[in-house]
Amino acid sequence: MEVSFGSDGLVPGIVQDAATGRVLMLAYLNEEALAATISTGEVHFWSRSRNELWRKGATSGATMAVRRIRTDCDGDAILLEVDPAGPACHTGAETCFSQGGSPARGFAALERLWATITDRSARRPDGSYTASLLAAGVDGPARKVIEEAAETALAAKDHAAGTGPPGRVAEEAADLVYHLLVLLAERDVDPADVLGVLAARER
Repeated sequence: MEVSFGSDGLVPGIVQDAATGRVLMLAYLNEEALAATISTGEVHFWSRSRNELWRKGATSGATMAVRRIRTDCDGDAILLEVDPAGPACHTGAETCFSQGGSPARGFAALERLWATITDRSARRPDGSYTASLLAAGVDGPARKVIEEAAETALAAKDHAAGTGPPGRVAEEAADLVYHLLVLLAERDVDPADVLGVLAARER
């Protein structure tokens, strides 16, 4: 992993919840902090105010277990995908970016949904509808995709005819998208591969 530290010996580290995709905080790492993060599997930062190494959650208990570390295209920023053991912010909030925030929209919301689905696929928690679909193999989500596609088409026809409850097309389409993502997860197909196919078809 090639990292380009700044003239001050630091590089910004963006921390993201690996399960939800939510950005939790931003802090800085030097070579020592990065090495400690890699060797221990827990996030470490360099405190610019105290001029010392610190392990996230050392006093609060809200540690962060690292799943993956990536750099941006220039190597001058790090993305830390983590499993947080508590709130990321010193205020007690889940994320330092919660103030004035709004729910994820568009493809950001789909990224969060995909992260949740892949988490359910990995952990298979009891009582999870997603986990129950995945446990049925390809037939489980595949049947639901067919069912939801038909219901979406019927809702669209009702909408065109001026009948049916308001918002039904969006509701049925949401069910279709969710079950399609579950089917992709069951087949271990990343949505990025689907987007790649679409990009290749652009004229």
